[in-house]
Amino acid sequence: MPNRQEWKQLALFGFLNTTLYLGLYVCAMKYTAAGIGSLAVSTNPLIIVLLSSWWLSRKPKTEDWLGIVLGMAGVGIATYPLLADSFTTSWGITLLLISMVAVSAASVYYATVKWELPNLLINGWQVLLGGIFLVPATWVMSDFSAMVWDHVFWASVLWLSLAVSIVGLICWFYLLRIDTVKASLWLFLCPLFGFFFAWWLMDEPVTLYTVFGTMLVIAGLYAGQKTKFKTSSRN
Repeated sequence: MPNRQEWKQLALFGFLNTTLYLGLYVCAMKYTAAGIGSLAVSTNPLIIVLLSSWWLSRKPKTEDWLGIVLGMAGVGIATYPLLADSFTTSWGITLLLISMVAVSAASVYYATVKWELPNLLINGWQVLLGGIFLVPATWVMSDFSAMVWDHVFWASVLWLSLAVSIVGLICWFYLLRIDTVKASLWLFLCPLFGFFFAWWLMDEPVTLYTVFGTMLVIAGLYAGQKTKFKTSSRN
């Protein structure tokens, strides 16, 4: 069980990472086009770099900035066709920006804490506490009559719980312990995987914008990790 200090750390982390980020992001998607939502995720590395330089006194290296610029350019090019005729409100954009700042702050905060708990327990407690903090807003704002308790509902819940909230976040926490900024570069892959699943599951077309944008993202990831690749090669 966490001690008193760890409870405080887990509560703050869960509030930023689950309550604010996921709660606001889901609400924002009601007022924002899907392409904008995917593009918003790509701003996390930039926000994390800025927060890290202020919070952790970590001066970003040239390759970090190069990776961010290439990654954001790639995601912007890949999402451009999706944004051309989309409908988005200023309220949706505001909620998205707040949610991105919240999850970026959560990532930087996680890197500042000397956790003694294993990643599995950290993840479990922060999701539980974040969910508890969401209960009042859920109770007031949700339309429970719209829920359909069928196999689609339960399959979705299991996927979000097991694949996303357990496996995905444990991998993410592991990367954050290594290097916050370099880990954030991998967030550029989120919109690109969104394009892939849209093509695979919903028959949406893959355009030249998607291909070129993907190449830039891969180049950005390589640029951000280049020093590490060279060190590994020498070793």
